[in-house]
Amino acid sequence: MRKVFVIGCSLLGLTIVAGASTQDSAALDKPGTIGVTTRGIGQQFVDRGARGRGPGDLLVSRQLVYNRGITTKAIGHADLVCTFTSSYARQCNGTYTLPRGKIVVAGTVTFRQFYELAVIGGTGLYNNVRGSVTVTMLSRRPTREILLFRLVI
Repeated sequence: MRKVFVIGCSLLGLTIVAGASTQDSAALDKPGTIGVTTRGIGQQFVDRGARGRGPGDLLVSRQLVYNRGITTKAIGHADLVCTFTSSYARQCNGTYTLPRGKIVVAGTVTFRQFYELAVIGGTGLYNNVRGSVTVTMLSRRPTREILLFRLVI
């Protein structure tokens, strides 16, 4: 089963910005997808109310972003902050910093194993995007995920 995940990550890692122009343009000029993987490098839980997870508690995390089809080194990083709205649901905001700009996401996460967030904007190459990112967890320790950004302009 692990081999299937590794093969899936490798294939997904080969997906590059399909709609990106090869010119030095300021922004994407047509829709595209980006497939990357992440590895968690830091996570902090802030218990702001009654002991245990509950409304108002925070989960702050940092991840490295990889595209193994291009290089074994990290190509960027992600910073995410989630505020719990109940003992299991959370409202999350995050920024994925990539080589040619940043992609900003937001939305509700109920299950960490598989979720989708809205792409609400970006900077650099991504300054005119919107769309979604689908996240599939591969492992918990260390946290590893596959991300598929579907970007439209």
